[in-house]
Amino acid sequence: MRLFNKIFQGDRVIWMVIAMLTLMSLMAVYSATGTYANVRYEGNNTYVLLRHAVTLLLGLGAVYVTHLLKYTYYSRLFQIAFWISVPLLAYTLFFGADINEAQRSIHIYGVSFQSSDFAKVALIGYLARELAVRQNEIKDFKTAFVPLMLPVLVVVGLIFPENFSTAGILFASCMVLLFVGRINMKYLMVFFACALVAMSIYIIIVLNVAEDKGRTGAWGQRIESFVGKFKSDEGKTEEEIAREENEEDFQALQSKIAIAGGGLIGKAPGRSTQRNYLPHPYSDFIFAIIVEEYGLLGGAFVVMLYLILLYRAIRIIVMKPQSFGGFVAFGLAFMIVMQAMVNMGVATGIFPVTGQPLPFVSMGGTSLLFTGCAFGVILSVSKEINNNNNNESNNELATTESDN
Repeated sequence: MRLFNKIFQGDRVIWMVIAMLTLMSLMAVYSATGTYANVRYEGNNTYVLLRHAVTLLLGLGAVYVTHLLKYTYYSRLFQIAFWISVPLLAYTLFFGADINEAQRSIHIYGVSFQSSDFAKVALIGYLARELAVRQNEIKDFKTAFVPLMLPVLVVVGLIFPENFSTAGILFASCMVLLFVGRINMKYLMVFFACALVAMSIYIIIVLNVAEDKGRTGAWGQRIESFVGKFKSDEGKTEEEIAREENEEDFQALQSKIAIAGGGLIGKAPGRSTQRNYLPHPYSDFIFAIIVEEYGLLGGAFVVMLYLILLYRAIRIIVMKPQSFGGFVAFGLAFMIVMQAMVNMGVATGIFPVTGQPLPFVSMGGTSLLFTGCAFGVILSVSKEINNNNNNESNNELATTESDN
């Protein structure tokens, strides 16, 4: 047990969450990639699983390596990472490779790299650093609010045109982190309202003026289709109703069928039928496959894992308030959990289709890697807390023995 604690330092509960997500990822991806393996690798599902297992090992390696480093060093590293991420995002926006009709990645020595995955972790870490540094003047508009909001505007603004959902999740995570960091609530509300107005103006201009609507046009169609589900059919002809039903998002429909077919306990591992019809069942809609095979109980278990992660991060910030460690652990955990909730919300029909993977479960490359880095930083902070608690306990024990 001592050897285990020496190797895997930090919060044991978070380690358990990572282990459970890893196991769920292996089982769900193996089951969900049957059609993908038939199309791409002549039915060699084992090869797909091994490739995913290697990617997972890289993610776990990122967790382990980053958790070994003392968290205070990340304060400077996140500052450097932020300044690297800005030109990377700009390059991706204008010269990036197309993924699903969006310029979301760049190729480095033949390896696809999604700069937004790197940038969102870097931005959260940078904000945590700046919040800790500016706590003495945190309520001031000029010396605290403006320097903190400018990085958010730059990074989110560069991600937004090609990846609306990632930009939205990152923006919301930053707003919550700034609120926890004691930024003036009045400033945050005004900024949030201005951001919504600016986003609306941008979307209106692109949809009505620009010839090439890009990803904004696709998002407009998704939102229109999503909102259309809640409109009454009263006064419509049969042809109009049929046309709207045909326009309903195919992915969302197949996801609902998968979830409905799972019932309470599911069809059993590997028994999914919707994996053959659902686009991207191994990434964007992997939660639907999990519920279909493991039932509502299995889906609830996955939700619980992410909520446990958030709870442990809240515990960290309570134990290290107004510090870089507390801010960065909470900010990264909140962003991971929010992305997970958006993914699961899309699968259940609560949100329109976004294309967000389920963190540390969906098949992917850079998403697994940088989520692993985020987990590692959180564990690094919890490791420091555990070490301090152990030192305090040892000091108290030594004092008691000396008194006796």
